[in-house]
Amino acid sequence: MAPRLACLVVPLFPLAARLRSEPALRDEAVILCEGNGTAAHVVAATRKARKAGIRPGFTLPQARALLPDLLTRARDAESERAAQEALLDVAGTVSPRVEDAGDGVVYLDADGLERLFPDERDLGYALIAAAKRESLPARCGLASSKLAARVAATLPDSPVVVPAGGEAAFLAPLPLAKLDPDAEIVETLARWGLASVGDLAKLPAADVASRLGARGHALHEIARGRDPRPLVPRRPPPGFTEGMELEWPLVTLEPFLALAESALERLARRLEAEAVGCARLDISLTLEPEGCDTRSLDLPAPTRDVKTLLTLVRLGLEGRPPGAAVTGFSLTAQPDAPRKGQLTLFGPAEISPDRLATALAKLFALLGPGRVGAPRAVDGHRPERFALVPFAPPPPPAVRKTPKTGRGLLSVRVLRPPVPLEVLLEGERPTSLRALEPASADGGGGRPALDVAGTVRVASGPWRLEEGWWQEAPAFRAYWDVELSAGGLYRIFHDEAGGEWFADGVYD
Repeated sequence: MAPRLACLVVPLFPLAARLRSEPALRDEAVILCEGNGTAAHVVAATRKARKAGIRPGFTLPQARALLPDLLTRARDAESERAAQEALLDVAGTVSPRVEDAGDGVVYLDADGLERLFPDERDLGYALIAAAKRESLPARCGLASSKLAARVAATLPDSPVVVPAGGEAAFLAPLPLAKLDPDAEIVETLARWGLASVGDLAKLPAADVASRLGARGHALHEIARGRDPRPLVPRRPPPGFTEGMELEWPLVTLEPFLALAESALERLARRLEAEAVGCARLDISLTLEPEGCDTRSLDLPAPTRDVKTLLTLVRLGLEGRPPGAAVTGFSLTAQPDAPRKGQLTLFGPAEISPDRLATALAKLFALLGPGRVGAPRAVDGHRPERFALVPFAPPPPPAVRKTPKTGRGLLSVRVLRPPVPLEVLLEGERPTSLRALEPASADGGGGRPALDVAGTVRVASGPWRLEEGWWQEAPAFRAYWDVELSAGGLYRIFHDEAGGEWFADGVYD
């Protein structure tokens, strides 16, 4: 038996793609044009514009004569490409074999879906509803041939199901133009007096093949409901892309961010449908007159939080402005599987992977790259040496443990970078110290806020450290723990190679 195919068709696809990028225009009188100036002609029009009598093929002056307050938009290749990808994603949610037929047309293999959708009309309704969530008004048809499925998808009472084996009867009354034949074959069939698909199907197959060749034989097979064209599955793209071409250049940030937020919301819906998150966001800006600006934002964990992604875009553009007016953009989300959480029966609840990814992304947006992660010790003796690795929390214990009671442990608040000190000595032992660069209360000047001065009441040490003696700048240090008479416990060290003293940490 021939495989069952479903076809998704978006009527007036260029207009639907444009309205998907600008949803505020759905209830307005809008036309989509191709061409420049008075030579521009109407490609598609919204319902309000069609009610005024505007039809495809009208010139722009003709359309404005019927409706002076008409809104015009040019065809947007970037919006159409993103809408086509979204339609393919919709088909991919129910079938792994999807063919991209271009211009708002998608075929998918409907075999093997009987357990999920016992009635094929239920499959059609599910596809239409999924496309509607992507702001695409799609229609659906199901049949055993591509042509029958596509014709069924163009009918108004969608979804339309053509029973298996009934494709020839369904196609018979249609005009021959539905077969999309070559001009030479059209002329030949017209001389034969054929007007419908059914007229061609009644002819003997051998006679058609001998007179029209392989192309005529393929048309005859399609007319009889036996479409020889196989389904050609597409290879899924590595990322999800949304964007649009702008009607006028943008030179300020806020209007661009409003459009970028809408694109990120569409990206988030597509990522959620695939149960993945954005691990890297690639930004491509088209600049006036013929420039391009590309940049990438690596996230510490996959996320779908639109506000966080928008904040990253804002910070990236504020830190490095494009330098010219923006005429178009595209945002590409490189997907990755989000972290998985393991539930326990008796232990404490694990941190939600989605909430953790969102929190890490917000910290990344606030602190910048290279400052979010988990520290890991590296080979060496100096305490400031560490490596930053992606933060992965350990799994929760299998059984909830009772917290221990007792005296709290002493912790050290490390000062990075260390604060220079003026230290008076009695022999080798420090007796008094004072910070040379007292920082402001908010830690300005890149130094930690530290206001330390006084005599030393207790000093413990030294603990000597030696590292990299074979290098040009070795480390020879003597560490001390000191308690001041006025209060406060500090960790200081003497750089014996340079003769300077530094405050390295504060004990809490």
